[in-house]
Amino acid sequence: MTRLIDFQHSDEAPRWRAINDDVMGGVSRGSLHGEDGIGVFSGEISLENNGGFASVRREPEAFDLSDHAGLVLHLRGDGRRYQLRLRTDRLFDGAAYRALFQPPAGEWLGVTLAWHEFEAVFRGRRLEDAPPLDPGAIQQVGLLIADRRPGSFRLEVAWLDALADGNKGKER
Repeated sequence: MTRLIDFQHSDEAPRWRAINDDVMGGVSRGSLHGEDGIGVFSGEISLENNGGFASVRREPEAFDLSDHAGLVLHLRGDGRRYQLRLRTDRLFDGAAYRALFQPPAGEWLGVTLAWHEFEAVFRGRRLEDAPPLDPGAIQQVGLLIADRRPGSFRLEVAWLDALADGNKGKER
């Protein structure tokens, strides 16, 4: 596997910025900070004012992962459903490719997401006519929670790796 993002590096967490539902009038809050070599995506989801999502995006960086089968996140969740989001120049501004995952609470594990699990979306809706994800054109990585459940959330991420083409098995 190829290590793409590692929160052991002290300069990693500051490379992430929050984009929450306040851009649309909501009052949810979320952010990512470093904590003992772990990236912690946490906050509070509120359904007030038609809100209901919190997200963080890493600063843009081109990743050519065309020789890989997908991505692996090493993380510990809280039992809630999250999305890994990837942006490329093949979609219009605001659209992204998402894959859903729901790790059990309190357990460190590897979550494997194969390329075919990513679907193009815009504001939570699937884009039917969008091209499939091109792993050679990934420009940005992000995390999002929008499970329509108000309350606090916490997702701890140690690292993100590219999955070698020969490792197509599931770890979740």
